[in-house]
Amino acid sequence: MPKILLYITAKIIWQFLFWNTDYNENRAHVHVGKRSTEHLCKIWLEPVVEIEKQGDLTDAQAREVLEIAKEYQEKLLHQWKLFKEGKRIRIITVKRRR
Repeated sequence: MPKILLYITAKIIWQFLFWNTDYNENRAHVHVGKRSTEHLCKIWLEPVVEIEKQGDLTDAQAREVLEIAKEYQEKLLHQWKLFKEGKRIRIITVKRRR
């Protein structure tokens, strides 16, 4: 389960990741949650960024991670391409103090 983006705020660290089984899916997407999240949010990255399922996130949290995914869509799609090609993925770390 490769982590691809850690988005660190003053209150929370959001983990964006791919599941190893995602390799078999064609439509680019990412799973998002925090360390204590049991059921992750799934966000499609193409053709538009949208939530497929909210998981354990509140509505406000889901909106927040959706906005992050929109902001980093290009980088996340690049990570997806590397993942699908079996290449090494480096974790992107973003620190934001909101």
